This record gives sequence, C-alpha cells and structure tokens, in this order.
Amino acid sequence: MEKPLLDTLWVLVASALVFLMQGGFMCLESGLTRQKNSINVAMKNLSDLSISVVFFWAFGFALMFGTSHAGIFGTDGFLFSVNGITFMSAFFLFQVMFCSTATTIMSGAVAGRMCFAGYLLVAVILSGIIYPFFGHWVWNGLTEGVSRGWLGNLGFVDFAGSTVVHSIGGWVALAAVLILGPRTGRFTASTSFRRTSVPIATLGVILLWFGWFGFNGGSTLRFSDEVAGIILNTVLSGAAGCMFALGIGWFIRGFAKVEDMINGSLAGLVSITASCFAVSSIDAVVIGALGGSVMFFSSLALVRLQIDDAVGAIPVHLGAGIWGTLAVALFGDPALIGTGLSWFSQLGVQVLGVVVAFLWAFGVAYVLLKLLNALHPLRVSKKQEELGLNISEHRVGLFED
Repeated sequence: MEKPLLDTLWVLVASALVFLMQGGFMCLESGLTRQKNSINVAMKNLSDLSISVVFFWAFGFALMFGTSHAGIFGTDGFLFSVNGITFMSAFFLFQVMFCSTATTIMSGAVAGRMCFAGYLLVAVILSGIIYPFFGHWVWNGLTEGVSRGWLGNLGFVDFAGSTVVHSIGGWVALAAVLILGPRTGRFTASTSFRRTSVPIATLGVILLWFGWFGFNGGSTLRFSDEVAGIILNTVLSGAAGCMFALGIGWFIRGFAKVEDMINGSLAGLVSITASCFAVSSIDAVVIGALGGSVMFFSSLALVRLQIDDAVGAIPVHLGAGIWGTLAVALFGDPALIGTGLSWFSQLGVQVLGVVVAFLWAFGVAYVLLKLLNALHPLRVSKKQEELGLNISEHRVGLFED
C-alpha cells in the first residue's frame, strides 16, 4: 500500500542523513588510528558501505523484510525491485543505510592488524547473514505496523536499533578482536600509539550526531508530530553522555581527555536509540548519562582484560547498545511502547533480546572467523603491521602524489 509523498520524502531525507554517518565513521576511525593505517581504515569504510548495499539488495533485505517463515527469515523479495511502490524504494534505502552502519562498526575496532581481504569477507557475512536474520526477528512487519518476527511477537522493542544495529555490530567486532589479538605493543608501556588527527575524529563525531537526526527521527517511517521530540531526546542523550564520560574521566585521571568526550557522546546517542520515541526529555538525559558511564567503565574493562579495540567501538556500540535496550523497559512509557506487557515482563523480554543477540551475532561471527582464520590468517604479518597497512596492503604512502 502506497503512503503519502510527504512520508516518503521524510524517509528519503532520513536515509541521506544516515548515509552521511558513513563519512562520520570514516573521519572518526581514521582520525583516532595511527597515521600509517589511516588510508586502510578509510578504504574499509568505503568498501563495507559498498558491500552492504549490494548484498542487502541481493538477499539481505528479503531475509529481513520478506514474507516471514515462522518468524525466522523472509522468503521473497530477493534482488529487490520497486514494483511500482514508491515508498518501498525509500524504505529499502533507509534500511540499507542501517545495514551499512552495523557493518562499519567493526572497521575501527580491528584497525591496524586485520588484512583487507579478510575484512571484506566479514563484511559480507555481517551484512548478508548476521544482520538480516536478527533484524527479521525484531523488525519484520515494520511497514505494516505489526510484528511478525519471533522476538517482536514476544514484545521485544528496539525502536531504531540499539541492539539490532549497534549491538549486533559490536558483538561481531568483539569476536574479531578476540581472534586477531591486540596490536603489537598495545599493552606495553614502551609503545606510543599517536592518533592521525583528533580534530578530524571530532569532526566525525559531529557528522554522526547530525546523521542521528535521520537515524532516530526517520524510524517513525512517517513525518509526524513525534519526530521533533525524538530528535530532541537524541540530542539531549548525546550531550549528557558526552558530559558524564568527560566528568568521570576528569575525576579519575585528573585531566580532561578528548576520547572521553568523543565516545561518551556516541554512547549517549546509541543508548537513546531504542527508546527515543517513548521517554521524556529528563529520561533521555539520564539514559545518555548512564550510557556515557557504561562506555567509560567498559573501556577500562577492555584494557584490564587486554582486549584491543583501536577506537572504542565495542564500549560505544555494544556496551551502550545493551544499556539502551534495557532502558526501554526501565524508562519507557508503557502506553507508548504498546506491547501490553508489565514492567517486569518487558524487562525480561529486553534481556532475552540482548542474550539472543549475543548468541547469534557473537556466536556465528566467532565460529566463522575462526574457520576463516584457520584457512588463511586474518591478521597481517608483524612486518606488515610495523610498516603500516597503507603501504603493506595498498602500496600507498600517506603523502604520495
């Protein structure tokens, strides 16, 4: 059924805003990684965008939004075509941008030591299999306003993807860094990892904030009176996450660290993504503040465990994504959530969704990456790592004409 052109226009605008987030991720990740790997990181961002678009078009969209088989996977809509429904084209564009966002989360986490060919294979697995299946369980039936996936039928709520997009990408990133191991010298006092450009990374965060207007605001799938409040909650949560992460870090370390502000703001944005439609502005500030706190202490935990995430993608997208998913039950207005579940039951379903995401995304990714790594090492050699992936993988120097 065709929808009003104003709704289609809004979804197209939102798609463009989410597309801009790819530029934000590129600036953020290349800015926070070492100069000798910055071109490699930028190439991964562009390649995973292209891969996710093609594979989501070929079969990912069908698996996620096709006619549901037992609430598990879609059975039609492969090689997506318009079929005369204008709104579905806009909806496909919006959803493929979400898929590309989930896919690109891993690129920063594995920076500096994962071979380019291996990264492309993982991008195919994430965008073509892992993301669409879990997305089907939660969001199938979205355009009709009904839940046909098995998790959605149970009452699991994730408005714009704290788990569907961010935690799924974060679980795959965690599996990858565990298999790859830390960068050489990462946890020795004698090694310095100088950033390429913190101002460029900060620009990336600002672009991501801007793109999040479409990420959350566009998830209404219509231009309604909800949109302004959703965007306001998004901005408030991002700001609260920024300030709380900065404040905690400043108190503990005795100085203000820019990475706390960068990742704190992103954690606030991730945290509010699941519940932005169903909470008050005060709730949004609390959710964002706690999201920044979760990010900060998750980052410390990774360092203590010597798990090397080059840009903090796992604390931001996985840690804050889990928190944001639980916040739906803890802070959401039951009338707006609309599942009819009690507070306790809603929390139970949200916890179930988090556990299922872990078992599916982390489990499948870890097994497949282990197999791929056994067939051909996913990590570059120590010599290639020392030389830098710009040169060893792509034969280009940073200042080459």
